Amino acid sequence: MRGRLQLCNCLIVIACWPVALLYAQAPTTPRVSGTYQVAHQSEDRGQARVRLQLHLVNRGDRDLHIQRITLWDSTHPAKGGTQACSVVLHSASTADTTQEFTIPHAEYEMWKRGMRPRLVLEVAVPGGRVSNEVVRLDRVTGGKGN
Repeated sequence: MRGRLQLCNCLIVIACWPVALLYAQAPTTPRVSGTYQVAHQSEDRGQARVRLQLHLVNRGDRDLHIQRITLWDSTHPAKGGTQACSVVLHSASTADTTQEFTIPHAEYEMWKRGMRPRLVLEVAVPGGRVSNEVVRLDRVTGGKGN
């Protein structure tokens, strides 16, 4: 009985090996990546109003119809951190957009010290539903936020 159990376990491992290889070789790069540059920044009562030039890259095989962009800090989106938009990011292509957000001044200071902002893109999918794509932005040197 013990021999049969070991043989069954061995056969299961052999049968699952190709699937495990597929997952091990799956790309670790996200489907959407992006960069940002601060085009304008102003401050008022501990808040920073930033106008960001965003360059988004779609590495996926389907178009993304972005309806809303949320600038997300380490815990939650700040009030004023979400913007409705209409951006089409075609498959294997790029798109540029300029968006304005209001964030805590302390968070803006963390960007200047190297923290990478995170976007949550609300994307329309067939059937009237939405899905989210999370994008960690890299800073483009030469912007006002450097």
